[in-house]
Amino acid sequence: MATAAKKLRNENHALDETDRALIAALAANARQSLADLARTVGLSGPSVAERLRRLEEAGPVTGYSVDLDHRALGYGLTAIVRIKPLPGQLHMVEKLLVESPEVIECDKVTGDDCYIARYVLRSIDELDPILDKIAQRAQTSTSIVKATPVKRRLPPLPEA
Repeated sequence: MATAAKKLRNENHALDETDRALIAALAANARQSLADLARTVGLSGPSVAERLRRLEEAGPVTGYSVDLDHRALGYGLTAIVRIKPLPGQLHMVEKLLVESPEVIECDKVTGDDCYIARYVLRSIDELDPILDKIAQRAQTSTSIVKATPVKRRLPPLPEA
């Protein structure tokens, strides 16, 4: 990676109004064509392509993804599991979480627990067998998600 790009990744990223508009447009629909993005932010296609390249190299844009409706895929339940590995089991528990396809997101956190994992389940009957995989290595506390009033969203974007 270029030295300038490494330096930018380690700094607070100031974004101008066009960068913020471009990121917001991508967050709303990452499949937009460059022409559509250009119309949205008022630039030419090549200018938008250059800005995207710069945002990718500098670090604020790290990739593009799809937002899935888990219910439409048959996953009717989401469980939040707080996980406290037993002594000496931290790395093995992390490995089990990484390898578990039901874990759709996991954070390593401070406090009493070491991990907070988000699991998707087709039914409540799947919960115990999934948790049994780590029961010998960690204590768990599980909550079933009833609703998600705030879905994943962009943080406030810094201004230039």
